[in-house]
Amino acid sequence: MIKTFQCLIFLAVILGCTGPNTKDEMENESSNHFAESKPFGTIDEIEITQFILRNSVGMEVGILNYGGTVTHITTPDKNGIAGDIILGFDNIKGYLREDNPYFGCLVGRYANRIANAAFELNGETYRLAANNGVNSLHGGVRGFDKMVWDAELMPGDSSLRLKYFSPDGEEGYPGNLQVEVIYALSSDNELVIDYKATTDKPTPVNLTNHCYFNLSAGGDGTILDHELMLNANKFTEANENLIPTGNLPDVALTPMDFRNLKRIGDDIFNVDGGFDHNWVLNKSGEEIEKAGELYHRASGRVMEIFTTAPGIQFYSGNFLDGTLQGKAGKIYSQHGGLCLESQHFPDSPNQPEFPDTILEPGNVYRQTTIYKFSVR
Repeated sequence: MIKTFQCLIFLAVILGCTGPNTKDEMENESSNHFAESKPFGTIDEIEITQFILRNSVGMEVGILNYGGTVTHITTPDKNGIAGDIILGFDNIKGYLREDNPYFGCLVGRYANRIANAAFELNGETYRLAANNGVNSLHGGVRGFDKMVWDAELMPGDSSLRLKYFSPDGEEGYPGNLQVEVIYALSSDNELVIDYKATTDKPTPVNLTNHCYFNLSAGGDGTILDHELMLNANKFTEANENLIPTGNLPDVALTPMDFRNLKRIGDDIFNVDGGFDHNWVLNKSGEEIEKAGELYHRASGRVMEIFTTAPGIQFYSGNFLDGTLQGKAGKIYSQHGGLCLESQHFPDSPNQPEFPDTILEPGNVYRQTTIYKFSVR
């Protein structure tokens, strides 16, 4: 079903479809899926819109044209009670906070860290914006998460297409980059994220989404009782600044072993600072494959992750410190949510042994990730 659903999305893009903008119009287009949009505030007199995608079995996803930010994912537990399973804010002011830890947003031009905020490409050194000590993180000071994207609802399955043009030199990156991301919600409770980009100069590209998940939907203050499986035999070893050393140790007999479902709290305190590492997925190529699974026993919610990307960053919310007040006044404590970011490896432009992240003119960057929700 996953590959079929991707094909439907791809056909919609080729046909250049533009979608209806109201719930009634979308319901007329499809009896099973519908979507709507509504104001979510303004930024410098630019209207920010929240798009709501729904399916026929009660799942709902909210997305902003600001940063492509997912504001909520509402899905039922094993008793059929719906709940919002991601961290975030109730209004645009929250997402504009300087200490917003990338809640729910699209991340680029390069997700994760680039060492010393620089890389060399074709004999030229490019200096990036340093926003994580001496390193560059998630695209720099004003990455894709802080941009207003062009957005349009698409017909048929509940889908939203976002576009952003990143000019040559933005945050230090070379090349004019045209980016397109499609969020689509299926009747099988799959949130599909399709990424595409083209450039006129060679440039590194690594796109992902930065949702913080807590499958308890507010029932648990942390994710320590969540159980996680990652389909990975190796991880990228990192130094004290979370920059890869280049080594790819085996996970066996270490706290990094998530090859079978394991309670996150069992080993998190055996890792200095908590989990914030990239796992090397056991993949045979660039086809979409299962990367992992997250399970919350009390609610029965399950989230499976499928991706074409070679790696996945598991971040256990280590830097949440109880100072952020989120939705409905909830205080987000340390480990209050976790991220599972499908992506290329950190610092790949400076690591020649890692999979290549340089997009060349005439080629198309593509990445697909699916978060599939169910209960057991």
